[in-house]
Amino acid sequence: MKERYNESAENYLETILILSHKLPVVRSVDIANYMDFKKSSVSIAMKNLREKNHITVTDAGFIYLTESGKAIADMIYERHQLLTRFLTILGVDPEIAEQDACKIEHVISKESFEAVKKYAAKAHNLGVD
Repeated sequence: MKERYNESAENYLETILILSHKLPVVRSVDIANYMDFKKSSVSIAMKNLREKNHITVTDAGFIYLTESGKAIADMIYERHQLLTRFLTILGVDPEIAEQDACKIEHVISKESFEAVKKYAAKAHNLGVD
């Protein structure tokens, strides 16, 4: 059974992953500031992600990805990075490439992404960090 995640949830999980590499701990306020969202919106999203067991939140308010949350975040982050680089290599303005990659990363099938990844690696030696 293949579960689809909504774009919003994927963006939140990706943001938690990115922030966890930059900050000692991730809190709702950090996510709100990074995404330029209201803290109340972030709180609702964190509740939903917690209910789906994609994150855990400590009593001190520190947010951590669970195994499933990290798997989704890693997948989205890899897509984002590779698609941004690929579009840039094709001559797309970096800012537009970034924006487009953010949209494409949520709708591209696994099969299509793997094909793009394989092509990019072979044709342009385009690895993902």
